[in-house]
Amino acid sequence: MSAQSQVIFTGGLFLLTYAMIMAEKIHRTVVALAGAVILILAGIISQEHAFKSIDFNTIGLLIGMMVIVGITRHTGVFEYIAVASAKVAKGEPVAIMLSLSTITAVASALLDNVTTVLLVVPVTFAIARELQINVMPFLIAEVVASNIGGTATLIGDPPNIMIGSATGLGFMDFVFALTPVIVVIHILTMIWLKFLYQKQLKTKPELQNNIMKMNANEQIKDPVLLKKCLFAIVVTVVGFVLHQYLHLESATVALAGASLLLLLTREEPEHALAAVEWPVIFFFAGLFVIVGGLEHVGIIESVAKKSLELTGGAMVPTGLLILWLSAIASAFVDNIPFVATMIPLIQDMGRLGNIADLNPLWWSLSLGACLGGNGTLIGASANVVVAGLAEKRGVVISFIHFTKIAFPMMIMSIIVSTAYLYLFFLK
Repeated sequence: MSAQSQVIFTGGLFLLTYAMIMAEKIHRTVVALAGAVILILAGIISQEHAFKSIDFNTIGLLIGMMVIVGITRHTGVFEYIAVASAKVAKGEPVAIMLSLSTITAVASALLDNVTTVLLVVPVTFAIARELQINVMPFLIAEVVASNIGGTATLIGDPPNIMIGSATGLGFMDFVFALTPVIVVIHILTMIWLKFLYQKQLKTKPELQNNIMKMNANEQIKDPVLLKKCLFAIVVTVVGFVLHQYLHLESATVALAGASLLLLLTREEPEHALAAVEWPVIFFFAGLFVIVGGLEHVGIIESVAKKSLELTGGAMVPTGLLILWLSAIASAFVDNIPFVATMIPLIQDMGRLGNIADLNPLWWSLSLGACLGGNGTLIGASANVVVAGLAEKRGVVISFIHFTKIAFPMMIMSIIVSTAYLYLFFLK
């Protein structure tokens, strides 16, 4: 197969794969794995290259945190948080949605968004069950909030970790540059969600009163196990905060935390591993291989290069193009390989002398890639994880439904980011 034929075949397979995922006639995990296998069978990439395309740091992070959350779930702490949160909000569904979303955003900035949704989703289902309301608005709000919050810091989202590693930008650099606009975007998003869902989220006064009568402490089923879980979680959280300085990958931290918890609790491995959302894990693996095929034949790099050539190296158009290109691309393509392609291209521009200060372009890339993940159900790791957790509990978040709700909010966030970058950085 000629190079041109490989490009056409891989691009066509990519589009077909995403069309089938959107159609939802076949489970997305089966579609992703089938697409990956077809690439290998067609000789586009070798099996060895396919495995190298898989981001095992993401896979390891997911597995480690799923094990930790799975064991911790037995303590009843999630039910405790559910009752406590509902009581603080006086049982009002909209107030609960906004409070949980804000907690999700803050936690995503300090941990990472995947870990956060793994912790928050069980709480969400418990609350919805108590109030007998539709859980879907809560899940969508939390997904959106997790990606927004994860944009605020170096450790909140994988693209930021990659940018920081390549440029030497530190934790506080990201905080000072990105947190102000993220706070504004989060507030605007919460207002949007309130008006969008306030008519749908209604419950009976007696159910609200029942929640106010509940004792949150009674939800704790195993205090001894809870202490062990909290210790392992604290150690893991500290590991996430320090992993850059310890030169450890986030997957190493997550798996170390899971191993520590298994040692402390003597939990049977088969029981712990049953908590892992394996369809989600294999969906990611298949998707990584397909995107690896796009990288291998040069499609991603070609699109990025052509786009950057259009600006002639001028700061304002280059920064805004990177922002919008990253946002739209990250809604449909995993942002990790896209950011990996963009980083050396931006560095080349600096070496050629066209742009002296590259930091504004790094902030454009970060905001676009991280916030763009809110565009579709497959735009970010947290989105897919929440969809998998929901599906296991009998709730299906469809690609179309999520996109109709979240894509406009994503565009709003990029418009706000455009104004922010133009006023403070792109000069």
